[in-house]
Amino acid sequence: MRVEQWGETSTGLPVMRITLSNDRGVVAKVTNLGAILTELWVPDRHADRGNIVLGFDTADGYLDEHPYFGSTIGRVGNRIGGARFELDGVEHQVSTNDGGNHLHGGTRGFHRQLWDVAPSGQQAVDLRLLSPDGDEGYPGNLQTMVRYTLEEDGLRIDYEATTDAPTPVNLTNHSYFNLAGSGTVVDHVLEIAADYDTPTDDEMIPTGEVAPIAGTGIDFTSPTRIGDRIDLYRDHANGYDHNFVLRSGGGELAFAARVSESTSGRVLEVWTTEPAMQLYTGNWLDGTLTGTGGVTYQAHSGLCLETQHYPDSVNHPQFPTTILRPGDVYRSTTIYRLGVRSG
Repeated sequence: MRVEQWGETSTGLPVMRITLSNDRGVVAKVTNLGAILTELWVPDRHADRGNIVLGFDTADGYLDEHPYFGSTIGRVGNRIGGARFELDGVEHQVSTNDGGNHLHGGTRGFHRQLWDVAPSGQQAVDLRLLSPDGDEGYPGNLQTMVRYTLEEDGLRIDYEATTDAPTPVNLTNHSYFNLAGSGTVVDHVLEIAADYDTPTDDEMIPTGEVAPIAGTGIDFTSPTRIGDRIDLYRDHANGYDHNFVLRSGGGELAFAARVSESTSGRVLEVWTTEPAMQLYTGNWLDGTLTGTGGVTYQAHSGLCLETQHYPDSVNHPQFPTTILRPGDVYRSTTIYRLGVRSG
């Protein structure tokens, strides 16, 4: 593991970058700015390494506004409808940054904070953050830890959090994957271990239903080319942006998804303790961002597989709860397992 200064904030605080590597030639680079995964280098079937996540060459790209590339999202990933919720009889108003709604932790969510760095072994690093009471409107002081561990077969992310007052917590990672390293992901083949989704209204807020996906354009119960049916959702969100209810139901580590790319032979599996996963296909990338290695990011240059609780759970008591209470510990694990197909 290597830790180095990578840049600094406008106030002169150091932005650090941590590099993890293993004997298989996999290299993961993480920064304490937003606990962001900036690069993930993986061999293809010819043993040539390529970076499979979207991001920037320098810290400056992450200091500006960006579409959550590689970010740790909190306190609450995805949306809170109306940017409000009631908890133990008290109404809380959180920041609005998605129309009248709250998205991915608000205007200065966890992805824009400097985290404390604590090495945790040769191939692991802990990143810690205190989110104070009232941060973005959330109640309670929340202590959060994210641990990145580079294992032999992939990258593991463990999350922990504690609070001194009841508060919603729904942490996730917002990496955009492209197993080819460039181009779009429309030719990637995707399988998701889910038979239901949570339908949304026109503002992407769940209606409260849990609906079967069999025979619909979001049915990925068998391996399906992403581009085969993506045009069905141009009017919805310019592509896929859907929350899938995983068969596992959460709690235990279980298979959630598999994505493969034929030219490189790379295969990515997602395993998680979370009950759901958001598929997002980089729908609003428009060619205005130049990323790592000088690549220009067009629509569908990457896909996100965001393990999570359901969106807007705090306003739907029938959904799995996201409320963390004093004395309890929030724990969540997601593993991105990496492989290669030979032919």
